[in-house]
Amino acid sequence: MNSKLSFLTKTSLLKRIKSKWFIGVNILLLVIIVGIINIDSIISYFGGDFSDKLEIVVIDKTNSVYDIFKNNINNSKNIIGNDTSIDIKKTTKSEKSLEKNLKDKVLIIFTSSDTEYLKAKVISKEKIDTIKYQLITSSLSTTKYNYGLINSNINIEELNKISSEIKIDRVVLNKDKPSSDDNMNTIMGSVFPTIILPFFMLVIFLVQMIGSEIYEEKSSRSMEIIISNVSPKTHFISKIISSNLFAIIQGLLLIGYGALGLLLKNSIDTSKTSEITSMISSIWTTLSNNGFIDKLYYIIPLTLILLLLSFFAYSLVAGILASMTVNMEDYQQIQTPIMLVSVLAYYLAIMASVFNGAIFIKVLSYVPFISCLLSPALLVIGQVNIIDVVISIAILIVFNIFIFKHGINIYKEGILNYSNEKVWTKFKKIIRNKN
Repeated sequence: MNSKLSFLTKTSLLKRIKSKWFIGVNILLLVIIVGIINIDSIISYFGGDFSDKLEIVVIDKTNSVYDIFKNNINNSKNIIGNDTSIDIKKTTKSEKSLEKNLKDKVLIIFTSSDTEYLKAKVISKEKIDTIKYQLITSSLSTTKYNYGLINSNINIEELNKISSEIKIDRVVLNKDKPSSDDNMNTIMGSVFPTIILPFFMLVIFLVQMIGSEIYEEKSSRSMEIIISNVSPKTHFISKIISSNLFAIIQGLLLIGYGALGLLLKNSIDTSKTSEITSMISSIWTTLSNNGFIDKLYYIIPLTLILLLLSFFAYSLVAGILASMTVNMEDYQQIQTPIMLVSVLAYYLAIMASVFNGAIFIKVLSYVPFISCLLSPALLVIGQVNIIDVVISIAILIVFNIFIFKHGINIYKEGILNYSNEKVWTKFKKIIRNKN
């Protein structure tokens, strides 16, 4: 039995990996993932500009504002977190001569005012980008404020004390339960999508592989030859093992595509290395401040266990249902409920913080197929604890054992059933006959 199981598993896996569908999809995924990571270099190659330079020419009729403005615009850039490269310089040329050759530059003219202390005129040939214009206007407002303080008799120290933001000492008494409002956006926006979205893709590949193979073997009548040489149980187990190995291999390939994209980005433009490092460091610091990093030593293993057990559950159900298909319509019908459950799990995980510890969301975290995404999400934001996740894992294990034990009988009946009845009708009949 072991030799037959090994042969069927190897044959099924190699058949899928060597198929034109697998090769074509992975070439497409490689191009898309690497392309998205290097989208700035690609657009720049075809004439686009990602340098995001801002050239400002200043006419300072007050003879005392330029240095203040230059300092403020650099400070505003740092506060906003804008990556714009700023080239600012002062000129003594006339306004009219500069307007003739303005092109992509921005001209700012400062003049004194008896009523408002300072006025500014911003001239550009075309409309200024919204973010750049926001940078300029915020800097101009700060410049006017500073200039007004210098040229008035107002006590600067007292005014700064009044206008400064209030300092707040934030105290959270329950340190074991982090605030979901503080860390939810960061974690769900940067960490979870990297796990959840690939999981959807792998579930689709998993279901399609096991379903299409069984459908193909039945439609070509080769199933009868296979079952005459091996037991339905051995055949079923080989499909489960090969489909899960396929999902794991595909997951590793996706990780490899992402790594290749980053390496290519660094080799094309070495200046991007520091940007990527800085971005990762910033995300890491934010997550560390929210207490997320301290939980990784148990979040990662528990999440991986849930995902692998869920792959097994998806493949079991997909294999059992696929055994009763005889045409493409039947094959498509079995995928619909599986995909709907996956989508439900995704949205529940993303919206986990909205439910704010409601009992029903905690109960749903125990449900197989949903628990793989929802339980880790609730664990991260502190709405469930490790014991709850362990319970979810235990329920999933019991579910898989139950489905395999009873599903193998359905598989034996359905695998050689070529009737044109609907899948769910055949499923009900088999269940009734077994009872």
